[in-house]
Amino acid sequence: MPAAFLGHGSPMNALERNRYTAAWRAFGASVARPRVILAVSAHWYVNALAVTAMPSPRTIHDFYGFPQALFDVQYPAPGLPDLVGEIAELVKPDRVGADIDGWGIDHGTWSVLVHAFPEADVPVVQLSIDARKPLEWHLALGARLAALRERGVLVLGSGNVVHNLRAIDWTQPDGAFDWSRRFDERARELMRERPHDVPSLASHPDYRLAVPTADHFLPLLYLAGLAAAAQRPAQTLVDGYAYGSLSMTAFTLDAQCPDAASQGAGAAPIDTRLPPEDANV
Repeated sequence: MPAAFLGHGSPMNALERNRYTAAWRAFGASVARPRVILAVSAHWYVNALAVTAMPSPRTIHDFYGFPQALFDVQYPAPGLPDLVGEIAELVKPDRVGADIDGWGIDHGTWSVLVHAFPEADVPVVQLSIDARKPLEWHLALGARLAALRERGVLVLGSGNVVHNLRAIDWTQPDGAFDWSRRFDERARELMRERPHDVPSLASHPDYRLAVPTADHFLPLLYLAGLAAAAQRPAQTLVDGYAYGSLSMTAFTLDAQCPDAASQGAGAAPIDTRLPPEDANV
């Protein structure tokens, strides 16, 4: 079963049709139907390792200041509580908690799934990002989850390689600062050639600008771990930039996708009524 990391950018991409959402749709259409999707979203970033374990996860609108149409979006995919046990076995000696009512499907997950799997008929389970752990631990955890792919589980990371909201330049909707390009290009190089070395990006000169907080970067480590376990490189599904300081790069592993990413415009707009540090993107 293929795996992917999708740079989700603004929640508004859920409502948009652009080159990024076209690529997500091409990915979803090209893969065999998964038994379940295991999503690692930047927006479930907590001091614990947990898995959603409810039969009907709620759609979480974890943002503010956007149009009502975005709050009206529902993604009523079922859950799969039994997956918790499978994950618990694979992540030993680490322990994983079963979340039966606290979380659900957040916008980092549903904003891409409404395009990749628009029927919402594939079960979705979310894995939290344990904020206490170093980059190498997340890479290793991704590798430990590799066995799930042989059981029909599609592992999906959702975040952004470069995600610095305080540095946003509203005059560059499709542009990138030099430091953003340098970091994103280095990440692409490592994912293509040495995915096991992706944690070395922490020593990149532009890391602190590109990754001021780890939440949106860490989902990439899970795909890198899967690629390292498979001893195969990841492929770039689509690349591009938004507002100078966001990267929209997406990667796949073992997926053959049509070239749909060349169609359409750039990323969806961020609501400019919000200052960058407050916009939940």
